[in-house]
Amino acid sequence: METNLAVLIDGDNIPSAHIKEMMEEIAKYGNPTIKRIYGDWTKPHLNKWKSVLLENAIQPIQQYGYTQGKNATDSAMIIDAMDILYSNKVDGFCLVSSDSDFTRLATRLREASMKVIGIGEKKTPDPFIVACDKFIYIEILKNNSKESGTDKNKEKGAKRQNVDKITPQVVRLISYTISDVADEDGWAFLGDVGSLLQKKQPNFDSRNYGFQKLTPMINSIDKFEIESRENANSKFKLIYVRNK
Repeated sequence: METNLAVLIDGDNIPSAHIKEMMEEIAKYGNPTIKRIYGDWTKPHLNKWKSVLLENAIQPIQQYGYTQGKNATDSAMIIDAMDILYSNKVDGFCLVSSDSDFTRLATRLREASMKVIGIGEKKTPDPFIVACDKFIYIEILKNNSKESGTDKNKEKGAKRQNVDKITPQVVRLISYTISDVADEDGWAFLGDVGSLLQKKQPNFDSRNYGFQKLTPMINSIDKFEIESRENANSKFKLIYVRNK
């Protein structure tokens, strides 16, 4: 059964340039049955959004800024989220914002057994990131769209730069996670490793380091070894990993 998602976008806080990539990313996790964007559409800074709303079937919600210095958009989005929650029409939410004001909302939705995916820029404060089940950086989506138009040599160079960003802390995180789910021989199913990494650090994503998948990322680090095993129930092999 497909997961139905409510996609709520903070128009005041998110750039419109990569909405297509955002919607394609969201589709990986479920069916976006509700798509709304919030902002004061009388303000010129939202003009760029207007041209892409119809193309992506996103409903604009008008919210006037009644008081100077107060973010009325946040309040409208939070109220709508709670209304949608109690309607029982969705299985999860995608909150698109870089604003920490949505931290409590994400926490409350998860308390109600909703899956919560966050999308925002790398400037997003940690409290909002860790309040989500998964958090995706818009910068990843930007890089993917740029790479699709580059030649192979340029792409390899860009990925080499990203690979260099794998820090000792990241290696330790992966190593400890492998140990947490490993069998007596030290081997861990990579799917279990990926799931636990996501729980420990919602913004962990191999694409942050220039890899589309976790397998090639781990394979690039000489601290780990990878083994492919036959799967009796599928033509696809099972990938296992362990610490060297």
